[in-house]
Amino acid sequence: MNIATYRNLSKVIAAYLKLDFQSEVLSRLAKPNAIHRTVCFISDEFHEYVSSLDAEFFAQSREAKCINIVATQSYTSLLNTLQNQSAVKVIVQSLVNKLWFRTDDVFTIEDIQKQIGKEEKQKLSQTISENAKETNYNYLLKRFHSYGSNLSESFNTYSMSDYIYDTNFFTQKLETFSCLCFISNGFSILPPQKIKMFTNYLSERR
Repeated sequence: MNIATYRNLSKVIAAYLKLDFQSEVLSRLAKPNAIHRTVCFISDEFHEYVSSLDAEFFAQSREAKCINIVATQSYTSLLNTLQNQSAVKVIVQSLVNKLWFRTDDVFTIEDIQKQIGKEEKQKLSQTISENAKETNYNYLLKRFHSYGSNLSESFNTYSMSDYIYDTNFFTQKLETFSCLCFISNGFSILPPQKIKMFTNYLSERR
């Protein structure tokens, strides 16, 4: 049902369908012999249908062999629906594998940076100083002239803890069809890295 035309009705129907699916999946935990095949939950524009109960489902559904794939505009979109920042964080933490595309949303960027963490980065500082024995003001040219001056320049290198990916990376450096992936191989979390996505219609053209 088109959510743009029947917004409230479509959200009610989608909520009932989602709850019915989640109940059916979790009921498999009480019958281990029934878990013989994998099922999948896929939701685009997830912020339109999210609820605070989804976090509990995501946490338990893996044992029931359910793969959850959801897409949302931003973490702020989830927050606008749930009106509960703690609930948003629980849902985000329950989804282990994440693909982040370009975004301008500050709340999303800050949360991503906290998830990925910090690293030691080398910083360079430059200092220029000038010492003059005599300085006169030229009223014709309207500027100072120094005599017997010494000019010194120094460079200092130091390290500081900073986020691995800065704000500009998410707002400018992520091109169309590229994203930052933060995924698991089933045993450990792989280092976050930028990857290029290939769409079906681009593959067909080739």
